Amino acid sequence: MTERAVPFYCPYCGEEDLAPVEEPHGAWRCAGCLRTFAVKFVGIGVPEGAISE
Repeated sequence: MTERAVPFYCPYCGEEDLAPVEEPHGAWRCAGCLRTFAVKFVGIGVPEGAISE
């Protein structure tokens, strides 16, 4: 299993007081707005067809 990437602030309110939660996997809870959110890595690189030759 890999380590979690740590978000620096809440994407909803900007608060920096975040704590990891068990469920759902990889989620974080914001102490400022009490929301629980997850950050998901989607990929690296340029999308296919984005480069014109």
